[in-house]
Amino acid sequence: MDSRLIAKYDIPAPRYTSYPTVPYWSDSPTTSEWLEHVRNSISGENASFAMYLHIPFCETLCTFCGCNTSITKNHSVENPYIEAVTSEFNHYIAEIPELSKVELKELHLGGGTPTYLSEANLKLLLGNILSRLNVSRHPEFSIEVNPRRTRKTHLEVLREFGFTRISLGVQDFDQEVQRLINRNQTFDETKATTDDARSLGFNSVNFDLIYGLPRQTKESVRKTIAQTLELRPDRIAFYSYAHVPWIKAAQRLFTEEDLPRGEEKRALYEIGRELFEKNGYAEIGMDHFALKTDGLWKSHERGHLHRNFMGYTENRTDLLLGLGVSAISDSGTCFHQNEKILKKYEKKTMAGEFATLRGHKLSGEDIQQRNSILDLSTKWEVTLAPDIAEIVKNYLKVLEEDSLIRWEGVKLIITESGKPFLRNICMGLDFKLREHSPEMKVFSQAI
Repeated sequence: MDSRLIAKYDIPAPRYTSYPTVPYWSDSPTTSEWLEHVRNSISGENASFAMYLHIPFCETLCTFCGCNTSITKNHSVENPYIEAVTSEFNHYIAEIPELSKVELKELHLGGGTPTYLSEANLKLLLGNILSRLNVSRHPEFSIEVNPRRTRKTHLEVLREFGFTRISLGVQDFDQEVQRLINRNQTFDETKATTDDARSLGFNSVNFDLIYGLPRQTKESVRKTIAQTLELRPDRIAFYSYAHVPWIKAAQRLFTEEDLPRGEEKRALYEIGRELFEKNGYAEIGMDHFALKTDGLWKSHERGHLHRNFMGYTENRTDLLLGLGVSAISDSGTCFHQNEKILKKYEKKTMAGEFATLRGHKLSGEDIQQRNSILDLSTKWEVTLAPDIAEIVKNYLKVLEEDSLIRWEGVKLIITESGKPFLRNICMGLDFKLREHSPEMKVFSQAI
């Protein structure tokens, strides 16, 4: 890849799991306003929704992690948290009874480490919620797991509830990299969880890998990918490490001198992309690859691919309802986030309140720009209104000169050489960012 382009465009940029991005949320809803947005989102005759459950607990801290976590080996925290999440769910059903009749198409458990919960508590949590909902005949239920903390009996419980997709946190198999990120995980542990899942009937296995971690080298990345290909997951998320130590203090446990940056970092991704594509994986959107037998690729081919706070998903629903500490919900016209501090979340929900922290009511312009960025992120192209196209053309003129994009009338198309710069191109449609650049560090680097 052209080192000149990397140096030119390796700037702080959002990942665009939402628009407006969280730092630009301003018109926050009250709880009652948020509930009204939820009601409106599911008022259609064939409405459907997805649900996200956040389990924040981990026994050890991974220093690369940017998620909202609670580090403890004291498993007595499980039951109070399950009670709080169940209470939050009950509040929703009490306020919006029709929610129990709307088709639930997707459910995702993330964290933290969802399999931190015991098998009995995992069954209790899922039973409390799914028993009161209209679950689709062919739901997409998925979970993020840590192979170091996941037993086959966990997976058996998940299969009982209809889970068919599993995502394994791998990050890197190199022992020195694992030492620095405090995540010692053997290949055999990863293989055992993969084999257990497939033996139980999970039909889609995803591996999360990260490039740009401390002391990663071309050689170590090649070895990690070779081991990954040996297990042949159906999907691979090959994320760029987001170095944000001003937000996550644990990232200061290694220095920036340990990190590959700029051209060196991007070379690691190009190694991965080349090896994945040689072995039958197709690149999908931002940092994702899938076999052409997997549902994610098929959704991409049909033009149904969607991107939200959970990442890439196969379908778009009318509502994404997030439960748990820090969980974010999306009604299509409004975002809503729960309290990020565990004790505050539990106290509010157990007192019969919604744990509203903040959100954003989308304007008409927000929705228009959101849909445009979504098209770019899932289809590599977008057709714009003539007046918007003219504004965006002027802003992205330099990227056009560098052959990263091209235009067919008002259709903006990302070229093959432009794909690594997707985040930069999306910035051309981010009117809020263009109007007011953040005064402090907020986003990770684009490359």
